[in-house]
Amino acid sequence: MREQYRTTELSAADLAPEPISQFTRWFKETVANPAIHEPNAMIVSTATPDGRPSSRTVLLKHYDRAGFVFFTNYDSRKGAELAANPYVSLLFPWHPLARQVIVTGRAERIGRDETVAYFRSRPHGSQLGAWASPQSSVIASRAELLARYGELAARYPGDTQVPVPPEWGGIRVVPDAVEFWQGHENRLHDRLRYVREGGPDGAGGSAGETWRVERLAP
Repeated sequence: MREQYRTTELSAADLAPEPISQFTRWFKETVANPAIHEPNAMIVSTATPDGRPSSRTVLLKHYDRAGFVFFTNYDSRKGAELAANPYVSLLFPWHPLARQVIVTGRAERIGRDETVAYFRSRPHGSQLGAWASPQSSVIASRAELLARYGELAARYPGDTQVPVPPEWGGIRVVPDAVEFWQGHENRLHDRLRYVREGGPDGAGGSAGETWRVERLAP
């Protein structure tokens, strides 16, 4: 199985000065494409301290110059691996556009106030689900999970505020490199990667932060 990509060339001159602005350009185009079901779906890859990797699909919930944010149970496999080894990779697989974005960097937990604000914005059922599921743990059956959810639904009916689980919260991936991949025919793809040369971009950005762009062979 093979497909010839016929797309527009991506050159360094086309890129925004820094990667978040370029990501915003592509993300807007992705959101507008009806062929892409969940444009904010990304593959999060983590690893244990001895290098054993694991990957799963997670939804991006926020991004800005400080990084890319998703939410999880900190006791889950990815949460435990990130606590022990903060290096992480994100992959946005936008196949209908023959595009990918790959982010590599370090993970850090976001502030509790930010986590609470996001949790309050979630549907009531999703809030209950965060309590019901001991994410990544072995359970006996789906019936056990549904029974746990039923108990929580009875304890916190729809008009009741659900407390935020203490082990649940946000992860921000602070990028040190962001690659933009555009597919082309004959496997002559464009791969342009921003590499951070300044310090980590904290709240509001770092005045001394600079990015260089390099082209990678496909």
